[in-house]
Amino acid sequence: MGDILFEPGDTSVPFFVLLSGSMDILQPDLHGERLIVTHNVAGHFTGELTMISGRRVLVLGRVTAPGEFLELSADELRSVIAKDAELSEILMRAFILRRLALISKGYGNLILMGSRHSAQTLRLREFLTRNGQPYTYVDLDTDAASQELLDRFHVTVDEIPVVICSSRNVMRNPSVQELADCLGFNAVVDESQIHDVVVVGAGPSGLAAAVYAASEGLDVLVIETAAPGGQAGSSSKIENYLGFPTGVSGQELANRATTQALKFGAKMMVAHSVSRLECDKRPYKVVLDNGIELATRSIVISSGAQYNKPKIAHLTKFEGQGVYYGATFMESQLCGGEDVIVVGGGNSAGQAAVYMSQAARKVYMLVRAGELASTMSRYLIQRIEENPAIELRYKTEIVGMDGDTHLEGVTWKDNATGETSKHPIRHVFVMTGASPRTDWLAGCLALDSKGFILTGRDFSDGAAQKSVWPLVRPPFMLETSLPGVFAVGDVRAGNVKRVASAVGEGAISIHMVHQVLAEA
Repeated sequence: MGDILFEPGDTSVPFFVLLSGSMDILQPDLHGERLIVTHNVAGHFTGELTMISGRRVLVLGRVTAPGEFLELSADELRSVIAKDAELSEILMRAFILRRLALISKGYGNLILMGSRHSAQTLRLREFLTRNGQPYTYVDLDTDAASQELLDRFHVTVDEIPVVICSSRNVMRNPSVQELADCLGFNAVVDESQIHDVVVVGAGPSGLAAAVYAASEGLDVLVIETAAPGGQAGSSSKIENYLGFPTGVSGQELANRATTQALKFGAKMMVAHSVSRLECDKRPYKVVLDNGIELATRSIVISSGAQYNKPKIAHLTKFEGQGVYYGATFMESQLCGGEDVIVVGGGNSAGQAAVYMSQAARKVYMLVRAGELASTMSRYLIQRIEENPAIELRYKTEIVGMDGDTHLEGVTWKDNATGETSKHPIRHVFVMTGASPRTDWLAGCLALDSKGFILTGRDFSDGAAQKSVWPLVRPPFMLETSLPGVFAVGDVRAGNVKRVASAVGEGAISIHMVHQVLAEA
């Protein structure tokens, strides 16, 4: 009695089923311990999503009455999930619901003390939320006692946010990578292993590739710079994705796909980017930003594209402090009841405008073109045009931004009349055309004039960077100019900018990966 079976920070924690006796699941915090649940009925079991992700456990398990416990290792549990469909459904549903409960109640192993006026606070909160990490947020703008505590320890404004990780480590203004390392997000990655396939980027195409690769028995590692979902992950609602007639948020879709990939045994590394590809010999080596080299027999590049930043003075100064590149619940909380601007004419901009109209007083949608029909789905155009809270302004662009530490005013220009006007608007959502993330591929792959990756026959048909295909067989449809390396999703030249097509390309690429691995 009183034995601790596991505690926050532990890895490779066994799965326990109660046969008799009882145990408490608790969350240690600064004031002691919070009881989450008591297991005291035969058949009750422990665990949540860390059981399949391999990440550090978030809670403490303590025996409160002696009894018998059935113990399974993490590998044995994964084997059960893979082989028994009925048990798999019960366990996965329980793990997902438990994680959602931890998130909703703030029962994580992390306390984030920050301010809505801090861009880094927003960045860390977005990272934690999009990675499904439970945490407790303390708002220093409203919590006087916490601010008093920070003053006593001489924490300056530049050192906010402050993060308390696992009730032990205290970090001042940490980077996303430092936060991920403290939480042990990447503890399960074996740097010495040669993987069957490395997936670079965890957008819809990358997650689809991971699900199909892992479910078909391949050793797959996914590398993601920020959080699963890519641009789609920041979409408030995707309504034209097959199978979701009422729509699905990008984050929900990303979370489900991530859980699915982990269930089948895929490994995921987050908060690290790829700096270069060593492509002169096989197995190829993917080199990370911290210098670590990961060897792999094949690669699926799904690094996506990032929104282009308009050439506006002081734009970067206000990023996270009035300028945003995603429209989610978190951003909507910052600008409730105020006027906002959405810049862009594509589906992402349209979804953002419709979503923000529910919280903002008025949404000004600025579009450089003279119409939306060529860039946006018809259902979105109709919804925007019929929404009294959205004002569409064609042939209009932002030419100036003003403010001290936070955006306070915007100047825009009507290119049809040449007239400029100033507006006291404090929140701008930028969702303009996208550019690929392919700098790290220099010298290895054939790209088009805009930097998108050429695949299939495209790279040998008068491409700007013509490359010699080294094999007798022709390249596969999604294969790049480097055998065994595939490109899917928004990073691929000619890709259709829809979530469904990205998922399809990710799935198809794994069929081709199998063929490449069979050649070796």
